[in-house]
Amino acid sequence: MLPDSLFFEEETPLPAPDFRHERVLIEEGFRVVAGLDEAGRGPLAGPVVAAAVVLDPRNIPDGLDDSKALTPAMRERLFEEILAYAHVGVASASSAEIDRTDIRAASLAAMRRALSALPVAAGFALIDGRDVPPGIQVPGKALVRGDARSVSIAAASIVAKVTRDRMMARADRIYPLYGFARHMGYATADHRAALQVHGPCALHRMTFRPIRKD
Repeated sequence: MLPDSLFFEEETPLPAPDFRHERVLIEEGFRVVAGLDEAGRGPLAGPVVAAAVVLDPRNIPDGLDDSKALTPAMRERLFEEILAYAHVGVASASSAEIDRTDIRAASLAAMRRALSALPVAAGFALIDGRDVPPGIQVPGKALVRGDARSVSIAAASIVAKVTRDRMMARADRIYPLYGFARHMGYATADHRAALQVHGPCALHRMTFRPIRKD
């Protein structure tokens, strides 16, 4: 298997993600390789959403990259292509679960559920970050900055991001006082101002500062 390093600096540029990690695993006998990623670790409100994606090696959408490097229009286009040509599983952990455990544990739980939600059984999981979710039923490997290195993880990052953004846009219609459709629950100035005026709603993470007061 390919060696990995934990010593990537944040500012170190990486080439576009590719399929080489998956190809090595396939050659080793892991016929179905899933990429896992999540969106929504940092916001003050809303769920953390995870996705698992198994790409068709013969039909990989052009332009896959870390979702943060793409425009909203590019993410939407790729989201539809991924759903059309890949196997996808999506899951989430609510703000209540995040408060009950912590954001790291909730993110890993959401990734484990997304892997289980795939319509095919994965043989190996490539996970963005430093942690392999506990309890997954297949071998896994964590890749630091994996969404910029593996197209499967990049695809998962796009699915997770677009899904969560759509969830927050729907939440905006239920809780219109907070502007969720604009900031997706992140701690922007207008979100903080709304919290000062209206206090938190049911979607807010009560253990996150500045909502948590102690």
